Formats: sequence, C-alpha cells, structure tokens
Amino acid sequence: MRKGRLKYLINELKVLCGINGISGDEEAVARYICSRLDGFAEYKLDKLGNIIAFKKGKRSSGKRVMVSAHMDEVGMIVNYINSDGTIKVSPVGGVDPRVVFGRRVEIGRSRICGAAGGKAVHNLTAEERRRSVPFDKMTIDIGTESREETQKLVSLGDSVCFQSEFTEFGNGLITGKAIDDRAGCAIMLRLIRQELEYDTYFTFTVQEEIGLRGSSCAAYTVDPDFAVVLEATTAADVPTASAEKRVCALKGGPVVSFMDRHTIYDKELYTLAFKTAEEIGIPCQTKTMVAGGNDAGAIHISRSGVRTAAISLPCRYLHSPYCVIAREDFENAYPVSYTHLTLPTILRV
Repeated sequence: MRKGRLKYLINELKVLCGINGISGDEEAVARYICSRLDGFAEYKLDKLGNIIAFKKGKRSSGKRVMVSAHMDEVGMIVNYINSDGTIKVSPVGGVDPRVVFGRRVEIGRSRICGAAGGKAVHNLTAEERRRSVPFDKMTIDIGTESREETQKLVSLGDSVCFQSEFTEFGNGLITGKAIDDRAGCAIMLRLIRQELEYDTYFTFTVQEEIGLRGSSCAAYTVDPDFAVVLEATTAADVPTASAEKRVCALKGGPVVSFMDRHTIYDKELYTLAFKTAEEIGIPCQTKTMVAGGNDAGAIHISRSGVRTAAISLPCRYLHSPYCVIAREDFENAYPVSYTHLTLPTILRV
C-alpha cells in the first residue's frame, strides 16, 4: 500500500511539474487539477482562478477545515522585444537571475524554446565579472533575427518558464521545476481520492509567489476554523551553510514551522504535529531560521482569524529549474488518514 501510494504521488508530481503556470497564468495547471477532481469532489473556480473543492467525509466535525496548496510557480514575463529579435524579461516571483542565465526556457502557450544569455564573457568588465547578470542586462534568444520575426511567435506579456526534466536520481532524490508547490497539489489530489473521516475543503490557490493573493480570496470564501498549508521550503543542507542557516535538511522529515516572515503559527497545532509524528514513527523537523513565508500569511488573518499550521517539504535550490526533494520526505508529508488525529488538526505530518 505504501509503495503504491508513493508511486502515485511521484507520477502525479511528474505530470504537474511538466505543466507551465507562473503566477497569474495558472490556467493549464488548474485545468489538469479539475480533471483529476471530477467524480471525487465538488469544486468551483473563483474569479481569480482559485480552485475551491469540497470533499464529503464520513461525518461533519462541526468545524470548517481547509487544506491548501498553491498552483503557481516562479518564472518571468516578456516585457520587450529588441530589434534583433531577442527578448527582454522581468521576473515573476522570487527568481535569482543566477539560476536563469545560460538556461533553456519556454515562452507562452506554444512553449517556444529559448536560451537565456547576455554579453559574452570576454566582453565583460572586471566589475561585471564579479556580479551575476541582472535581468535588465539579460536577453532570451529564440533563434530569430528581427523584431518582426519574433513578434510572429511571442507577444508582450507572455509567460516565460524554466525548461527542465523531472528526474529521479542519486539515493532517493527527485529534481525538477515547480516542485514548489506542485508537491502540495499532488498530496491534496491523492488525499481527495481516499475516504475522509471529516468533511474537508481543499483550495488550490493562485498567485502565491507574488504576494499570497489567491489564498486571501480562497480563505475568505471558505471561512475555515482551521487550515493546514502544504508547501516546500528552503533546505540549505550544504557544506557552505553554518548549522543555523541550513534551515532544514533533506531526509529529515517534513518541516513544521513555528514562525516565518508572515506568520506566527498556532502553537497547539505546532506541538500536536510533532507529537503525532512521534506516535506514527516518522521523522519531523522545524526551520532553524525565521525566514520565507507562504499562503498561511494570508490565511491565518482572514476574516476573524484562522488557526493555521504549515507542513513543508525540505527542498534544495528552491525557485530554480532543478529543485531537489527526497522521496521519503514526500511520502512522509502525505496524510495517511484522519484516524491518527482528532480535530482541530487533520493531517499527520
């Protein structure tokens, strides 16, 4: 059963990561998720593009419980086409230009292939060689030779996404783009397909990477009493990082946060998460830095307030073409059933 569940999760994640959907352009991701919800949950799309799904459980708890993950990924957007046909872009979300330069990208709904580049290294000044190439000095080459030729293929406002292959490698590791937060979406899709103890709302949100915008609307609509946010968080478990700046580590188990830049998490849910992990016999860790943030920042202050917990996957090289997670962390983040916990929290970690 465990092996079959993990295979399902990885296959689902592979499909989800292969779909392009930067903030504000999540339609293709939403379309796929809706196709997986048919017959398993009631759902609707709100005006911003969030999917709000409801799964009937064996019984009602008397409380509204919401599980949430965001559909969008970081990327870029076309803002100018040069006379030689190359393209200028601006970042969408927290994208470090160092992970873009020299990479392949895909542009627009037709997924036009391009290569990110700029001034040749032998033409750089000594000062320029010491710095990463900023976005305003970078161009995307799609193989055309004029603005007119490029305009036949690309329009201003087109999305630009990393092009990368979803790969299993090493000792139980997985790499690919958009694992933040298609992993959370995959877990929710699997959970929706099982029998639930309690009625539960699931929200697949948009525009998390540019300011937690979708979750603000989704939480207002659902009006939950309790929320669990499924996410990915930075793992800096590399030799150059000092102990407290490692944040978390692959194969250390799912990450339960006590605080980040947007949220101080519910202390009872935080404690209960670790207690439950111990009872179930799985590893669990917390973040060693107060950094980052996720949709919990908007959800926990919605309406009159929402008691909120965040369960995150430790992920190396976040917001890059090749995020890296561990299979075992992915499996352990999956909520096996409601039988391990009583409300207010509904997920094992």
